Amino acid sequence: MTRNCGDKVAVLYREVMTAAPSNERLPGDPAVRGGQNTRQLILDAAAQVMYREGFAGTRLSDIAGIVGIKTPAIYRHFASREGLVDEVMTVGHRRFIEHVTSVIEALPATATPLDRVLAAVAGHLEVALTISHYAAASTRNMSQMPDAIRERQQELRREYGAIWRRHLAEAAEAGQLLPGLNLYAAQGLIIGALSWSNEWWDPERGNLQELIDNAQALVLNGIGR
Repeated sequence: MTRNCGDKVAVLYREVMTAAPSNERLPGDPAVRGGQNTRQLILDAAAQVMYREGFAGTRLSDIAGIVGIKTPAIYRHFASREGLVDEVMTVGHRRFIEHVTSVIEALPATATPLDRVLAAVAGHLEVALTISHYAAASTRNMSQMPDAIRERQQELRREYGAIWRRHLAEAAEAGQLLPGLNLYAAQGLIIGALSWSNEWWDPERGNLQELIDNAQALVLNGIGR
């Protein structure tokens, strides 16, 4: 496997995504206030606060302030703080599944299994860093979740992991990965590294496409052949 594969999938990815806009407006946006219900505004605000402050620092008063309602009004839509957090986490995990799946499915029929793995790398970074507050919040907060919430999220996490497991296995079967590679370890290392980018990536020190290119090169040259 050569660097040409990484160059090719980068081109394919740009053609598919070409500056795809986020479909999540900020709760303060008048267009959102006029077109979405209060429950959705609360969820959107909670995702922002969870991403910024973490689970422990997420206060209902901050969420209510963003939405422009009194704090007790949140309980008309969610039975508890934990219930609100749980739903944000669920939406976040679904964002990963939906976006990465759509990026892979949009590749042309000529795409190789390794092309699909590299597209998944790009899709993960994009949804986590620029498209969805929910995805970013779910990544940053999973380790902080109470056991009950973490347990409820496991099914979605397994569903997302299955996407990677399938395409890594197909790339290995096609002879595109290093022989003898432990696919379980490779998957964990890749997803872990991509998810950690939420903690350190600074758009002022490099744009998203540069980050994607670097991540794809690390995967291609680290496990590809």
